[in-house]
Amino acid sequence: MDRVILHCDLNSFYASVELLSRPELRQLPVAVCGDPESRKGIILAKNEPARAFGVKTAETIWQARQKCPELILLPPHHERYRDFSRIINEIYGQYTDLVEPFGIDESWLDITGSMHLFGGDAAAIAGTIRGRIKKELGLTLSVGVSFNKVFAKLGSDYKKPDATTVIPPSGWQEIVWPLPVGAMLFAGPAAQRALGQYGAKTIGDLAAMPPALPERLLGKTGRQLWEYANGLDRSPVRPQHEKEPVKSVGNSFTFREDLTTRAQLRRGASMLCDSVAGRLRQQGLYCGAVAVGIKDPAFRSVSRQKHLGHSTHLRGELLEASMELLDRVWKPGSPVRLLSVTALALTDALETYEQTDLFAPNRPEEDAKRENLERAVDAIRKKYGGQAISFGEAPEKILHNGEQGRA
Repeated sequence: MDRVILHCDLNSFYASVELLSRPELRQLPVAVCGDPESRKGIILAKNEPARAFGVKTAETIWQARQKCPELILLPPHHERYRDFSRIINEIYGQYTDLVEPFGIDESWLDITGSMHLFGGDAAAIAGTIRGRIKKELGLTLSVGVSFNKVFAKLGSDYKKPDATTVIPPSGWQEIVWPLPVGAMLFAGPAAQRALGQYGAKTIGDLAAMPPALPERLLGKTGRQLWEYANGLDRSPVRPQHEKEPVKSVGNSFTFREDLTTRAQLRRGASMLCDSVAGRLRQQGLYCGAVAVGIKDPAFRSVSRQKHLGHSTHLRGELLEASMELLDRVWKPGSPVRLLSVTALALTDALETYEQTDLFAPNRPEEDAKRENLERAVDAIRKKYGGQAISFGEAPEKILHNGEQGRA
């Protein structure tokens, strides 16, 4: 029996929530954004009139205003968005216990086992949910209906706003295969470029490839995308209480002023490693690999990663590994706009897989001291706030007032 999965995507979620209290702005171009006075000013969401001007999510405010000089900018209210998201997922939960949020404004619903309770027509159920969200909360949904998660999401993207699109088990190729590869989940710009060099511009082109080719180009991701293109996605809809295992813990920071010296770069990396290490400890995790990324003022990016000789969740060890990677990719004097640090190869146990150096300091003893120190810092911050204490390489002014992102 084919599954029946809905993908519900709230239209222009942040902007729509803001306009509930500002109805006089509905017909005007509006965007929700970060601080327009700093370099972290990017578009977080926009309404339909702004979209008509070509305003895009994640572009900078100055880019958006070049397209739409009359663009009205509103500050975000994240707590309000979380409240709406919680209420909306509770409504979804009235139709199935298999509800998997995908970010704050999207969710998959597997209604295979419950749709008979609501009339048995998946498109009609989608319409009912859309109607309820609009009537009860004043927001609109686009819903995709299909037999797997990837195609359900394609359906919700297919027609916006406030629409239902069905991609059926029979004849789905007519809808899906003409779409560009980039329309598919997880087919990012790098994957599109790699596949495009071999003629795969559409999902149908990718589906027609020998599966070994995308796998050779992109590794496991290439094989996964080929399976998606051929309708072979079998991933389950995870209920809300069943969390997907954490695969990485990362943080990034966009600086108000470019970093141009190694000392500045180290201070920035120290701040990020401190944050990442604290989150690892909070979740009871250790990492066996570290990745760093830098972006220059022209938005050119480069990243590197390395495996560690042992797993860790200590700031100092993450920092030394991060600086080793940064020294490989950063040329002295080159400006850095954004810096990121990501912990990979996560485990819930401390693992050591390096040969002991008889002449090195007693590593277990040193690590125990560092562990005690960093946990003491965690306790102080928990009691008095995140800014109550910092390590000796605390960020100076150049690191302040930037945009921080977490993964």
